[in-house]
Amino acid sequence: MSIALWIAQGLLAAVFLASGTMKGTQTKERMIATGQTGVAPFPLPVIRAVAALEALAAIGLVLPQLTGIAAVLTPLAAVGLIAVMIGAAASHWSLREYKQVFGVNLVLLIICVFVAVGRF
Repeated sequence: MSIALWIAQGLLAAVFLASGTMKGTQTKERMIATGQTGVAPFPLPVIRAVAALEALAAIGLVLPQLTGIAAVLTPLAAVGLIAVMIGAAASHWSLREYKQVFGVNLVLLIICVFVAVGRF
């Protein structure tokens, strides 16, 4: 179980660090052009705030558990990302991007739940 949790944590950390980096450095138009269409309904300051939260959560998924310092932060980071995925799913749903909701958002949400439950 521990190996599966580490794999899930690593995968989520990579995905959300990449997503946070892109949202934190690209223009809104560039994000939409590269497939991050869920940002369309939001102003840039909100997108940048989500980017920061995604990057911090990516660190929180790995570092506390790895060091053994404040390990409770790992499942809390996963719970935070569950909230982000619910918001992302709602955004994509409002844009009628159902494949994104069920193909990406739901899968990432399930992995976040696995990590949150497995690390609590």
